[in-house]
Amino acid sequence: MARKLAALTVLALSWNANVFAQQEDHAFSDARSLLRQGKNAEAIARLKALAARRPEMSGVSHELGIAYYREGEYLEAVEYLQNAWKENPEDRDAVQLLGLSYYSVGKPIEAIPALETVRSWHPDAGIDAIYILGLCYVLTKRYPEARQTFAQLYGVSADSAAAHLLLGRMLLRQGFDPVAESEIKAALSISPQMPLAHLALGELGVYGGNYPRAVQEFISELALNPACAPALTHLGEVYWRLNRDEESERVLERSISLDATASEPYVVLGKVLLRERQPALAEKHLLRAIHLDPSSYTAHYFLGQLYRYQGRVEAAEREMKAAAGIQQLQASNPGRH
Repeated sequence: MARKLAALTVLALSWNANVFAQQEDHAFSDARSLLRQGKNAEAIARLKALAARRPEMSGVSHELGIAYYREGEYLEAVEYLQNAWKENPEDRDAVQLLGLSYYSVGKPIEAIPALETVRSWHPDAGIDAIYILGLCYVLTKRYPEARQTFAQLYGVSADSAAAHLLLGRMLLRQGFDPVAESEIKAALSISPQMPLAHLALGELGVYGGNYPRAVQEFISELALNPACAPALTHLGEVYWRLNRDEESERVLERSISLDATASEPYVVLGKVLLRERQPALAEKHLLRAIHLDPSSYTAHYFLGQLYRYQGRVEAAEREMKAAAGIQQLQASNPGRH
């Protein structure tokens, strides 16, 4: 009798364990279903409860990491994605998102191992993770590796003029001006007719406040590349800064004739016309710039100034508020704008 009771007890415990496991599996499936529906917060709550009950359950860290990443909570995502990688070294989604999460919280050194692993899995793929790996190399001053990464990503030789120029422009955007200049000049030493190299050197001149140098570089670019609308736009901007409004207006109109879809020449032309006391034309060009690029801080700011000058208080406040919001967004993102 005792043996029969013991056997029945073992059977009951086994049945209860199976029922419990099935319930937990259903809870996991429900959480994953919520993730697929984009209900990340609800999924996180269920997954955390499940993790508390069954910390050894496979796959929970993976799903939690993805959910937190989608919510933009990258620090929390890092913890779970790291656990998911340990749990499964071949978890490609977790590893890629781990690298991107580390980068997003300003930890490029920690991001590199995960992103290098992603590159080993996808050596020839043009994916965001490999581009971010290149940026991480830049931010940690591993410039040769950065150049090799960008060269591979864009399908050029790592020792080519194109690779040096690519890296130079990336460095320029991140504010690494001396190294950027060195890379761009290396590109020109290999290929003196390299398009866009003088454009980049002109931008360096603008960032450093050396406007005469910037003018010469933009003119050099246009001598090699006469249809380069950005060079004309930048030249117009520098002429405006040097109070050479007539020359500015002329090159900006040429830029617009080459590319009427870019907002920048309309912005600069608006500034020129404001100084020339032509508010109606200035407003027209600034509104055109905003139509093409609603996130243009400069266009909203100068339009706000124009409306303030005209006594249009509500319109001025609207534009200045828009400019302030754009400036705040830009401040939260590193690099030049």
